[in-house]
Amino acid sequence: MRKLVYYVATTLDGFIAGPDAADPSGQDYFPVTPDLVQFIVENHPETLPAPARKALAIDGAGRVFDTVVEGRHSYEIGLAAGLTNAYPHLRHIVFSRTMTASPDPDVQLVSSDPSSFVRELKAETGGDIWLVGGGKIAAALLPEIDRLILKLNPSVIGSGVPLFDGSFSSYLFEPVDEVALDGGVRVLTYDRRRA
Repeated sequence: MRKLVYYVATTLDGFIAGPDAADPSGQDYFPVTPDLVQFIVENHPETLPAPARKALAIDGAGRVFDTVVEGRHSYEIGLAAGLTNAYPHLRHIVFSRTMTASPDPDVQLVSSDPSSFVRELKAETGGDIWLVGGGKIAAALLPEIDRLILKLNPSVIGSGVPLFDGSFSSYLFEPVDEVALDGGVRVLTYDRRRA
């Protein structure tokens, strides 16, 4: 069965973006260092947006993911940058109850229950499903998340968009891998602990 994987950069204090909820890429608390780029290219090149893939001459299918899911707020970060589909090389799904039409024919809008929809996706054949963000959709999908891959940055920002922005609920994950990059990022992988 396919896995839903929350693959995201976070600060030490658990934030995936600053208080303005804008694109955090390249901010001083999320520096894009050469070793981080190399790690992404070698392990998850499909998670790079189309302009970065073009600049790095990356083509072809993904290594891990063939589908990306995200919430409306995360999707709108790409729209603000002029990208109606930042990941045209993946099946792209946006969860929104307020958007009525997709700005891109290859981006599927879903207004139904995210958990039910993701369970259906997981039952299909194919690669894993990448949850790109944000915090609200991550909290809504927490019961369905099978793996966390956290690019843990050595920074503290005090407030912002939390890794999971929802009500209290408790789920246990167990560490399965850790990669320490020279630039200071630690890539931590956790799998959901099954009873």
